[in-house]
Amino acid sequence: MNGTATATPAEATTAAVPSGEPAGPLVGTGTMVRFALRRDRVRLPVWLGLLTLTTAASVASFQSNYPEPEDRAGAAETLRSPAGIAMSGPEHYLDEGYDIGAMTGHQLLGFFALAVGLMAVLTVVRHTRVEEETGRAELVRSGVLGRHAQLAAALTVAAAASLLLGALLAGTLAAIEADGLTAEGALLYGAATAALGLAFAGTAGVAAQITAFSRGATGLGLAVVGAAYALRSVGDVGPTALSWASPVGWAQRGYPFVDNRWWPLLLLLALAGVTAALAFWLSTRRDLNAGLRPPRPGRPGAAASLATPLGLATRLGRGTALGFAAGALLLGAMLGSVLSDAEQMLEEVEEMARQLAIEDASITELFTSVCLSILAIVALAAVVAALGRARAEETDGRAEPLLATALSRTAWIGGQLGFALGAATLVLLVAGLALGAAGAASTGDASLLPELAFASLAYAPAVWFTGGLALALFGWFPRATAAAWAVPAYAMGVVFLGEIVDLPDALRELSPLGHVPSVPAAPLEWTPLLVLTALAAGLSWLGVLGVRRRDFELP
Repeated sequence: MNGTATATPAEATTAAVPSGEPAGPLVGTGTMVRFALRRDRVRLPVWLGLLTLTTAASVASFQSNYPEPEDRAGAAETLRSPAGIAMSGPEHYLDEGYDIGAMTGHQLLGFFALAVGLMAVLTVVRHTRVEEETGRAELVRSGVLGRHAQLAAALTVAAAASLLLGALLAGTLAAIEADGLTAEGALLYGAATAALGLAFAGTAGVAAQITAFSRGATGLGLAVVGAAYALRSVGDVGPTALSWASPVGWAQRGYPFVDNRWWPLLLLLALAGVTAALAFWLSTRRDLNAGLRPPRPGRPGAAASLATPLGLATRLGRGTALGFAAGALLLGAMLGSVLSDAEQMLEEVEEMARQLAIEDASITELFTSVCLSILAIVALAAVVAALGRARAEETDGRAEPLLATALSRTAWIGGQLGFALGAATLVLLVAGLALGAAGAASTGDASLLPELAFASLAYAPAVWFTGGLALALFGWFPRATAAAWAVPAYAMGVVFLGEIVDLPDALRELSPLGHVPSVPAAPLEWTPLLVLTALAAGLSWLGVLGVRRRDFELP
């Protein structure tokens, strides 16, 4: 027979151990690492490239917006407020010359802790709990594979990605010529980021042993990341002990570009080692495909809502929706808490004020419109994630048995679409309410609560358009369904980097958010919103038509 055979991981590990000899607990780890890297050959480079470019662009924006020491001193005084410290980092960064290096460590390291934590958690869960949930782990273990090989491979890949990201960040910052950006500070900044990735990878490994479901493991891991950031925020403003209970607080208290203290990184490395060891030990206390926490027994009888496509889609996707809503709530509250300081912050930066200028709009209204754009990105991600579940239901073989009954394809995908659009719209509303409530408390203006809640819904047509695009991809090009994530990613690039790189209007309008009026800074215009809604309806119809016409893939 002509052609070249490709060995599976199970076959490759079988050759590593002679027949009849017991496999050690780590046998096959190298093969599993190569297999994981092969699967993540696009995902991880995108993560690393995006975070590195964002760092470079952020430093460039600091240089552009704060060119003189007086500008940076004004920004430092603004950030001394409780809201500013909670959003950025410890006040010690502000005590002495607030140069570009100090700004980088102060304002970027905490946010990058969230990003590297997200990368580490998703990577570890993808190569551990997801493999068990889909049944691939059992297939691979039918060969000669050590019990700890898959977990070791997942932690190795996450650790390698974190270390490479740290090296890229260190090299990028060291290559930039700016006041305060020293080589030692750049090396410490990169090392702190890498150490955070190692620590959060270990916690994700523990989370993967606790629950039998990938969604639960991801939720637990991200909850630890969010809690670490929240503890750091509260501790920097109030009791300092809370900051020292947070891995993010440890990283920031290395004070890169200020004091350049290396010893706090030892705490992160110790946490990484302890959690990794705990994950390996816990994996011996459970069965394959099971978790340490047994699933709750269900009701004796199913709820009536589960007999409907929308009710079933809601039951399956409610955890994801609640996660996005919680994130939007936290982000909205954090942004709203600084509304009272927005005018002082922006009036110190003439360039930024010029870029945001809209006729007859106050600086606070301009800042609020940017905040709403940021929150809308969360809703864009929520609708893509919700519709991505339809693809997972198909590839995991759960959709086919449902469609073998009297349930039509139109009703099934209609339930998925209805839940996705409704959940994403709810995320928008929660974000607007949080922004309005925190803004009202910050400024003393109670009218902000209903005003910003209503303004947030102006972005709903853009969210619906994104959902329609995701459904059209699923209907006609199912293997490209994940390409819909390019919409929130591109929108994020436009919102955060558009002004820095002076993006042309034509490129801005490729994002659905580019067609939404900048409320409340600009008056509400209905025409673009109605056009987006019509396009969303057309794409949704096209997607339903594609689902009805094509064959479903088997697992």
